[in-house]
Amino acid sequence: MRFKILLSTLILCVLFPLSALAAGSSSLKGSYTIAPGQEFKYDGKVVEVVEFMSFYCDHCYEFERSIPIIKGNFPKKIKWTLVPIYWGEGSSKPGEAYFLARDAGKGKEMTEALFRANFIEKKDIGKIEVLESIAEKIGMGFDFSRKLRSGEKAQAAQQALVMADTYRIEETPTIVIAGNIVTNPHASNHDMGVFRANVMNIIGSILK
Repeated sequence: MRFKILLSTLILCVLFPLSALAAGSSSLKGSYTIAPGQEFKYDGKVVEVVEFMSFYCDHCYEFERSIPIIKGNFPKKIKWTLVPIYWGEGSSKPGEAYFLARDAGKGKEMTEALFRANFIEKKDIGKIEVLESIAEKIGMGFDFSRKLRSGEKAQAAQQALVMADTYRIEETPTIVIAGNIVTNPHASNHDMGVFRANVMNIIGSILK
């Protein structure tokens, strides 16, 4: 009888992988909430991180410098995905430009160029002409302009908003870690250094 119980326990362990463990367990550290209706996902190797951000957001611009630091602390153990959204009178076009650049292998360059154009050069990144100029500087040509003007990535930009609504995103940047662990700078009084440390604390506790 005892052998059967032990065997059943072992079978359950095999059929119940780490990815199914409930997020919010005592092993997790840091400040976070759990996204309603979303599952914790971790394959035991790489933690997926989704950043809901906006190219109009000054905190996102500031946090951008933290991303290489976070990745550097967990080499080859993080898959980081940007999901650009926009608020109020912002335009979907910067997000569309990012998606086009990402598909061309220039997502990082476009991200940096969009932030620089908006916050340093004080340009209107909602204007197609400005985005075309940015794209040209990072080595993207006529094909980019054609796709941007035709709205090829307009649906992707709208899907990003739907995804943000699903996760009940209320501010940017908001980070979703391993499928359902949500954190934003509000708890740290929007101190990006403290926020960065919190993100690293959560990721570290998953990878431990």
